[in-house]
Amino acid sequence: MANLQDRQKSYTKPLVSVVLTTKNEEKNIETCLVSVNEQTYKPIEIIIVDNNSTDRTKEIAGRYTHHVYNKGPERSAQRNYGMIDAATGEYVMFVDADMILAPHLVESCVQAMQTGKFAALHIPEIILGTNYFSKVRRFERSFYNGTVIDGTRFFKKNVFVQVGGFDPTLSGPEDWDIDKKIKQIGSIGLLDMMEKDVSFWSLKPYIESHGIQTIYSNVIYHNEADFSLRNYLSKKSYYSNSFHNYIEKWGKNDPDIRRQFGLWYRYFGVFLEKSKWKRMLRSPHLAFGMYFLRLLVGVVYLLKRIKT
Repeated sequence: MANLQDRQKSYTKPLVSVVLTTKNEEKNIETCLVSVNEQTYKPIEIIIVDNNSTDRTKEIAGRYTHHVYNKGPERSAQRNYGMIDAATGEYVMFVDADMILAPHLVESCVQAMQTGKFAALHIPEIILGTNYFSKVRRFERSFYNGTVIDGTRFFKKNVFVQVGGFDPTLSGPEDWDIDKKIKQIGSIGLLDMMEKDVSFWSLKPYIESHGIQTIYSNVIYHNEADFSLRNYLSKKSYYSNSFHNYIEKWGKNDPDIRRQFGLWYRYFGVFLEKSKWKRMLRSPHLAFGMYFLRLLVGVVYLLKRIKT
């Protein structure tokens, strides 16, 4: 403990620990790590928690940090190890290897947390990609920021530890679960999206080439350029395996549970509230694709329930 305190005191600003969980991510990890390295905020420590990759993931990670660990079996256990056991920062955040941090993101997160209003933060997420379904996913994801469909990514470490981190028995709804635990002891904020100068950013051309015209300086860009409908539905099916345990844990009458799994909110309410319905009217072709995906995901979930 004394060693940890000494390390934190050596910085003039609070240390932020950025944790990447990986498994065979040689295609994506370097772009993600470059985005962490190019943050306007310092100091940051990068922690990689890999799950037995058989490709060059660990080799690439080792070029950017010596904090490279191996942990499984699922991402909840990986995140907990990185954010509780390995991290030494006052603040901790987790990202996936196919995500890119806009250059002012960590700076904005620290500024928001230092207001003292929040125990954790939701971060706006923008989907990358130029094909139709990537655009549909970008449109859909824009409705979820700061809602019960969203998930916290940036935490005070002591709060994350206090609530016990992610529930390792859940794989899929663990993000919703930790939000509920955080809200029992504090508030979760949502970053306001900003348009600061990013002309210096080496990844700006990459973001623009993946379908983004307005570049925000404090968001997460999620690369779904290689969108596959089959893989998307397969992932949704896998994540639904833990839904029953999550619902049992909090009770089917819990207000958040009712919205997360209720037909009205998931298919209508989240897209209409707070005047968001105007976006639907402006982009009917994307709204159609969004409801097509929502319908398919609903069918997958119902089939899984019938089988179990």
